[in-house]
Amino acid sequence: MGERLNISQTGEKIPHRPVLFDEVMELFAPLGEEGGGKGKVFIDCTLGFGGHTAGILEKYPGVQVVGIDRDREALEFSRKRLAKWGERVEFYHGRASELLPEIAENLRKRGLKIGGVLADIGVSSYQLDQEKRGFNFESPQLDMRMDQTQPLSAREVVNHYPRQKLEEIFRNYGEIRNPRRIVEAIVKARPIVSNRELAQVLGKVGIKNKKGLAPIFQAIRIEVNDELGELEQLLDKIGEIGEPGMVAGIITFHSLEDRAVKRRFKEWAKRCICPPDAPRCSCGGDNQLGIVLTKKPIVAGEREIRENPRARSAKLRGFLFTRPVEGGAV
Repeated sequence: MGERLNISQTGEKIPHRPVLFDEVMELFAPLGEEGGGKGKVFIDCTLGFGGHTAGILEKYPGVQVVGIDRDREALEFSRKRLAKWGERVEFYHGRASELLPEIAENLRKRGLKIGGVLADIGVSSYQLDQEKRGFNFESPQLDMRMDQTQPLSAREVVNHYPRQKLEEIFRNYGEIRNPRRIVEAIVKARPIVSNRELAQVLGKVGIKNKKGLAPIFQAIRIEVNDELGELEQLLDKIGEIGEPGMVAGIITFHSLEDRAVKRRFKEWAKRCICPPDAPRCSCGGDNQLGIVLTKKPIVAGEREIRENPRARSAKLRGFLFTRPVEGGAV
């Protein structure tokens, strides 16, 4: 299990505005049922700077929270920000997909019920704006690691991946139809030492504005952090710990992520899991784990987008588990 961190007081300025805050609070309204959430736990799989979690702690005084994040810098900030809630909050550093099973088992042993699981899949505004983290176009270094303890960074991807692998990354993660000229420009310019230099290299092949640069940087970032693999594994683990009354909420920021969440929620809601070409149902038609709470993804309103333009691409989907998963909670 990841390292559990203690908490202390802070007066620091909040560096990140949580997206779809009101919508997340509404999605997890079931937490407040049955005595204000007493005996329930809310697991924030991507705690970040604690914005959503602070809202949950404030709104539901009986709820306890487990916060997980790969970014130790963000986790340390939240450790201090949420200190006033004392022992109601526990902190863990690491990947939620790896930590969830053991956390869920420990909670059940303590007689606690998991009432909600949230994952905000994306890079925070703080990470994007901090040039030292190597996410934005002007950064003086190639990095893009959410967890800075991991060995793989953007520098290795850009400077050491073979042509074919780079083409696959840009095609699959950046949805770039013909990435060959981009790859050739990168390979020819190696070694590239900064995001700023990478942007200049791309500018020489006609990619000069943020709209053109964004999918290329996105593709590299997804590869560095295994974002889609982590999302699929996280969905696996959320499904495994599902229990009646548990709400799962996932916020995504690009179509690849959103499609993965939509597909998984649809699978969880299926009664029949027989192959499509099966002549008749042989599975019993009783495999539905719950119901999809969001027929269409919830998106930011005009006001939020004006205040935080990065919220424009955010999509929230929710699922309510109505029966225990086989081998999971009972």
